[in-house]
Amino acid sequence: MDIVVLGSGNVATHFGKALSDAGHRVVQVYSRTKANAKILASAVKADAIDKLAELDLDADVYLIAVKDDAIGQVVTQLPSSLEGAVVHTAGSVDIEIFAAHVKRYGVMYPVQTFSIAKSVDFSMVPIALEASDEATYTQLVRLAGSVSKRCFFCDSRQRLALHIAAVFACNFTNHFYAIGADILGEYSLDFDLIRPLILETAQKIMAHQPQEVQTGPAIRNDIGTMQKHLKLLEQSHQDLVSLYRQMSERIYSN
Repeated sequence: MDIVVLGSGNVATHFGKALSDAGHRVVQVYSRTKANAKILASAVKADAIDKLAELDLDADVYLIAVKDDAIGQVVTQLPSSLEGAVVHTAGSVDIEIFAAHVKRYGVMYPVQTFSIAKSVDFSMVPIALEASDEATYTQLVRLAGSVSKRCFFCDSRQRLALHIAAVFACNFTNHFYAIGADILGEYSLDFDLIRPLILETAQKIMAHQPQEVQTGPAIRNDIGTMQKHLKLLEQSHQDLVSLYRQMSERIYSN
């Protein structure tokens, strides 16, 4: 298929390269910053554009991979005459954002965290699919199936729940890693000391439900240990005291 990628960030880069590697032709990469468009366009042998007026009108799919809040702005600037499917990649944006603006539309949401500098095996990335009609859905199944082994239907409400779960499991968890790194640094300890702990925790939930492998003082209701933790936090991280208490109470009550 002929693809136009609208965006040049993390998701656009990984998706664009995966589609190109799967044999699709990325004909254009759009970004408001021409230099950014050129970086991805060069990698997938496409033309770089920074004006939607220059959009190729004959592509099969227009893949919008920009930040969630910018999707609506892009959609309203697209020609209503487009015959190709217009698709966004966001977890939190309802499919109905397209309804008043384009004829055929859908969603291809990759359930993964992406960084431009870190390669990802896209074949292992689950892709949530939704479309305006059966023919478009069939087209997206073919397209997504060419880059991923796991593609599945997911309506907008389900996708929002999936996105929330991903934020808790990935984004919030990573922030907790950062908190741990800060605390270790204050006591001249290296973050490497807890990398094996992080890895073991992640590996356990690959084979078990998270609730089944919960460990730590909260699940044991080890009040003495938790009080020691709180006392230390009160000295330099007063803002974390309430968070520690809330998390511990939630772990114990579950």
